[in-house]
Amino acid sequence: MNDWTPKPNPSARLERLPLTPEEGFVLSRLDGATAVRHLPALTGLPAERIHAILARLVSQGAVLPGPTAAPAPQPPPTRARADAPPDEPSARHEEPLAPEEDEAPEDATVEIAAGNWRQLFERRLHPLPEDERASRARAAEDPELSAFCFDPVPAVIKSVLENMRVGLGHARLIARHHHSPVGLEALCGRAAFTQDAGVRRWLVRNPQLPSGLFRRLWSGRRLMEQYKVAMDRDVPEGTRRTAREVMRTRFNTAPAEERVELILNTEGRVLASLVGLAVDGKTAALLCGRTFRSPMLIQNIARWSAAPPALIAHLLKQEAVRRQPQLRLLLQRHPNAPADARRGG
Repeated sequence: MNDWTPKPNPSARLERLPLTPEEGFVLSRLDGATAVRHLPALTGLPAERIHAILARLVSQGAVLPGPTAAPAPQPPPTRARADAPPDEPSARHEEPLAPEEDEAPEDATVEIAAGNWRQLFERRLHPLPEDERASRARAAEDPELSAFCFDPVPAVIKSVLENMRVGLGHARLIARHHHSPVGLEALCGRAAFTQDAGVRRWLVRNPQLPSGLFRRLWSGRRLMEQYKVAMDRDVPEGTRRTAREVMRTRFNTAPAEERVELILNTEGRVLASLVGLAVDGKTAALLCGRTFRSPMLIQNIARWSAAPPALIAHLLKQEAVRRQPQLRLLLQRHPNAPADARRGG
């Protein structure tokens, strides 16, 4: 039961189901990728209560029944290994990474519940004096606790975070809907929250996220994660700009394997953001140890002024380049191309 990943029933008419506030709260936390064993931390409810609520949600048709047998394990998304020899299958894949499971968008059920909580806050809680809301938030239970996550006053958000029942679901609501840098700073004071992919996803989309806070939280993260933020159209331009600066800084110090992963998994698109940066000998050697089949990747490297001479020479030997004269011409015109190649040799 603990390994079961409950999934909301997409065909269920939730507005017609007699759900209690607690059942609606748990249902809103089901994203189709979180196993039962993680729900106590996500909801703040004991495991026994979670099991009872899930059983009722299944009986009402709000959640799909669990499998009678464990499904066969699926292979993980293909990741190009930086150290794989060129004759291994993984070395031949140069496609972008598939999205991570924990990066799945919020379920529509969460949107419905969030609308209800916002309504509760605006109609019943917001008219209360600020100090009374802050006091009440420290001991509130759901659905009131979730409603307090919509409070625009940082002092109330700090009280929510002091509540012993606060969990990842509340942290995600604050990251998404609270628009005060002071409140976001308070949220990010909890390491357990900032490690959650959902919290990070909504933080970077929040226009009030301070650039200093972004640098503090993302400077040590992998280059691919920084790149995704820099390219995400749902992220405000100011944060995207900061993400590009952070990525450039980290690219200078990241391990060679991580640099290669970034270049290959973006098919070289990242190179446009790395103008003026060079790579070390190990990075060049790892790239030269691979077989290149993607025209897009080869083209982007050919337009990268810092491409090492050895890599240009290696690309000129690839079958994909031999078959496509336009790629060969691009490489031959590169300033680091071998002299005989520039002469058309």
